Amino acid sequence: MVAVPKQVAGNSMLGNSSILGDVKCNSYLLFHGETALGNGLRGFLYFLGLAYCFIGLSAITARFFRSMENIVKHSRTVVEVDPHTNTEIIKQEKVWNYATADITLLAFGTSFPQISLATIDAIRNIGNLYAGGLGPGTLLGSAAFDLFPIHAVCVVVPKAGELKKISDIGVWLVELFWSFWAYAWLYIILEVWTPKVVTIWEALLTVLMYGLLLIHAYAQDKRWPYISLPITRGERPEDWVPAEVASVSCEDDVYGGYTEILAVEEDKNEEIVDILSFHSEKQEHSIYRKVPAAEDSVESSNRPFQKEINLEDLHVLQLWKKQFMDALTLESPESRKLNNAHLWVARILWQSLLAPWRLLFAFVPPYQIAHGWIAFICSLLFISGIAYIVTELTDIISCVTGINAYVIAFTALAAGTSWPDLVASKIAAERQLTADSAIANITCSNSVNIYVGIGIPWLINTAYNFITYGEPLRIENAEGLGFTLMVFFSTSVGCISVLVVRRLILGAELGGPRFWAWVTSVFFMLLWLIFVVLSSLRVSGVI
Repeated sequence: MVAVPKQVAGNSMLGNSSILGDVKCNSYLLFHGETALGNGLRGFLYFLGLAYCFIGLSAITARFFRSMENIVKHSRTVVEVDPHTNTEIIKQEKVWNYATADITLLAFGTSFPQISLATIDAIRNIGNLYAGGLGPGTLLGSAAFDLFPIHAVCVVVPKAGELKKISDIGVWLVELFWSFWAYAWLYIILEVWTPKVVTIWEALLTVLMYGLLLIHAYAQDKRWPYISLPITRGERPEDWVPAEVASVSCEDDVYGGYTEILAVEEDKNEEIVDILSFHSEKQEHSIYRKVPAAEDSVESSNRPFQKEINLEDLHVLQLWKKQFMDALTLESPESRKLNNAHLWVARILWQSLLAPWRLLFAFVPPYQIAHGWIAFICSLLFISGIAYIVTELTDIISCVTGINAYVIAFTALAAGTSWPDLVASKIAAERQLTADSAIANITCSNSVNIYVGIGIPWLINTAYNFITYGEPLRIENAEGLGFTLMVFFSTSVGCISVLVVRRLILGAELGGPRFWAWVTSVFFMLLWLIFVVLSSLRVSGVI
């Protein structure tokens, strides 16, 4: 008996109403009684729910960044013997290469909400010959949000007159090339190679290109011959992160009072995570010692740094208990310092709004355990759960309001799921002395969106259709997506050209005279509006 594929062309995506209030939408989120409400009220409530999910997404992403920072800071002990003096050189080296960490942990982490949403949309769409629309639409909209609004924010973040430029142009050019190629490749699939159809080999090649990006970026960072660009790396400051925002240092008494240090660290603003050490040239945790081989056993017992905190040996329940205590505390040290009663009330109301999310995410194990890997994985699971709820809400909003799901994906979903990218790039532009991390996060995230965010969902659907039906995956609105890609490519050329002009004239991509910084910011936002308007009109059939 041959399986019969479902010839569903995105009915869940488009909903069953065309104009708000004309047709009753029978879909609901939790209870069937929701259908008794008017479409206008339901749409308003669902949009509020969507916004609240984005708040939760931002909260769990902050915890995700903390775990990611601990992973990247992990170091290993390397022992070398000096052939001349016969002494041992013991040093701590970072496990992660910074260029690789940018493309994997940083870019993948900030793009995980979009990747989760696209993957969940693909899994829900298994058995259909037509691909779902929420995933690709959200990822393309997210790419535009990353490139235009985030650049618009970063360019005005530095203080007036302060210039921040890209130090390693070679790595940035490699990342930029793969970012542009990702969207050119997507256009080739949809319009040139196999129009309106995605085969399993095209999906597989898309995923494999992510590996090529990693290898090429690593080769450029290490300046491998014949592969890397012959561009010298610019002079890097000894500390890319200013000393005043450095992490809390451990004094001698930390070993006896670790709970005090942990309390200080946890009292910091959880919304701001120091992910900027990724590019720090100075290895904060590196300890270089030259120890004669014969005296090694004696010296090892007297080293002041040998008495390190092994957080895995600490009482895990104490760390976990503090997470729950912090989640239930509405009045933070910052709010106690506020003299304005209105600001104090607003702060308390905001903390109350966050309290349910903070209490839920307190179940994530402390990021100090196992170098942050357990918290890293648990945070991804929570992000996936929120992405599933967002997917369901978007389907119902499209059904209730009649708004094309692609339009929702280009705007609301793209902006909401790209919030981690905005936070990461803004922090980098504020605290780092160069623009490398702020701009690299944007270009790498856009590459990850295509190679992983679209490649994996398409691979899931094409593999299932090939094995079950012997059919490829069809794209319902390939013309609309192709047009969107062309608009994005054209506007992105304008964005990159402005950055190049700023580098040539002002000497830096970010900052500079306040007037020109704001002019650049407004221009980037104008490019984003052009993308959103033209893409929305195209997928809605207006143009």
